[in-house]
Amino acid sequence: MNEEIIKFLSAAEASRLVGAIQEEEDIEQTNRRILTVYSKDDRELCWFDFEEVMAAVGNAPAGERKEAVHNYIINHIPDWVTEL
Repeated sequence: MNEEIIKFLSAAEASRLVGAIQEEEDIEQTNRRILTVYSKDDRELCWFDFEEVMAAVGNAPAGERKEAVHNYIINHIPDWVTEL
């Protein structure tokens, strides 16, 4: 089994790169939502499976859910996005 170890950017570095996180429909798979991460200059950096992120965030109160999702994603931006 050959699993690649994913390295993440620091939250500070990710925050400097990320301009927006947009919920979108996956164009390759029907009835699937993704969260696409865009840079400050509007380049697509990476994406996350909506259901997986929501499961990881758990039962955050409705008023805090958006911030919880944002924080989760900022802490899980792979370091390879700096090579794009």
